Amino acid sequence: MSAGKQFRSMLAAHLKMTLREKQVWFWAIFFPIILMVLFMIIFGGGGDDRFQAKVAVVKPVANATADLLEDRLRQVLALEWKTELPVSAEQADEWIKEKDIDAVIELPETDNAKALKLIVNTENEQSATTQAISGILEKFVQQANLAEAGVEEQSAYQLQIRSVSSGSEDLNYVDFLLTGMIALSIAQGGLFGMVDLVEMRRNGLLKRLRMTPVRIGLFGLSDMTVRYLFGIVQMIILALIGIFGFGANLHIDFLTLFVAFSVGMLAFSAIGYLFSSFSKSLESYMGLANIASFLMMFLSGIFFSTAGLPDWLKPVTHALPLTYFVEGIRDGLAYGSGIGTGDFWAGGGILALWGAGAFSLGSFIYKRGREAAR
Repeated sequence: MSAGKQFRSMLAAHLKMTLREKQVWFWAIFFPIILMVLFMIIFGGGGDDRFQAKVAVVKPVANATADLLEDRLRQVLALEWKTELPVSAEQADEWIKEKDIDAVIELPETDNAKALKLIVNTENEQSATTQAISGILEKFVQQANLAEAGVEEQSAYQLQIRSVSSGSEDLNYVDFLLTGMIALSIAQGGLFGMVDLVEMRRNGLLKRLRMTPVRIGLFGLSDMTVRYLFGIVQMIILALIGIFGFGANLHIDFLTLFVAFSVGMLAFSAIGYLFSSFSKSLESYMGLANIASFLMMFLSGIFFSTAGLPDWLKPVTHALPLTYFVEGIRDGLAYGSGIGTGDFWAGGGILALWGAGAFSLGSFIYKRGREAAR
């Protein structure tokens, strides 16, 4: 039988086996959807851009300074007050410990004291909410100092912030996160998708297959092609959920997306094929795939830009295949500027080298096993 006929026959067989397995439907379709929705909710926010922090105020002793500061603080729209009246320090500490409020503001005890105290839960000391409250109070204190010094607020300098995107102006962080999650889901589909080869080894089917004229490389390639087709379904479903569920704005460049998706999907399927070649059990295969997925998840720019990583960690990021796959998918789904740039083709080349190297090594290991079986 020719190589073409072998490939078509094995592709049809893999497709039938895949569609019959209910677990495949869960791990290939439903699990990526659940994972993406959870991460979009956690990191993408609920869609309300207005920040509000729940706080309480402690006024140890009534005095003119404390009364004035309390009156001005209650005019800050970003602060949501737990009660209309000041509370005791003991009550405030209890709320902080129970995390019923985000922070406590303690006012000065005397007219001459000028210090405001911010009290937060130790577990949330470095959180974004605490940093935002701290920034609000710093600005509040600065304005109070200017007012006391007799400086008119209108004459003060102001800071205006705007953001610039390398893509269209309507792109935002939700689009950045969505495209990263799509790339992660497709990559995980390739990494975890070759587990059926390990099961075939345990059942003795792979050993019998090695004793036939079947080319084991074509056998793995047909399995990767099935993952490729499932990856297309994954991408379409996840993109639709992002658009209609989270209001994402996508600007699709089909040629860029096709190239990035094809190279990346086959590369990660090849890595999964390599894992299956030397995994003796399902546990060892899933362990390898989980370790690879977990490490790359936080170092490849899915949730935040890799530019903020420490300098010593950046070489690791540049060596990971998921980094280039995420960039390619973002170029194809959001930015649309990849196909004509050298960075896109360089990243695609590195991704292709990963895939070719993993597939070649996996085929070599399977071939050695075939020769041992003979």
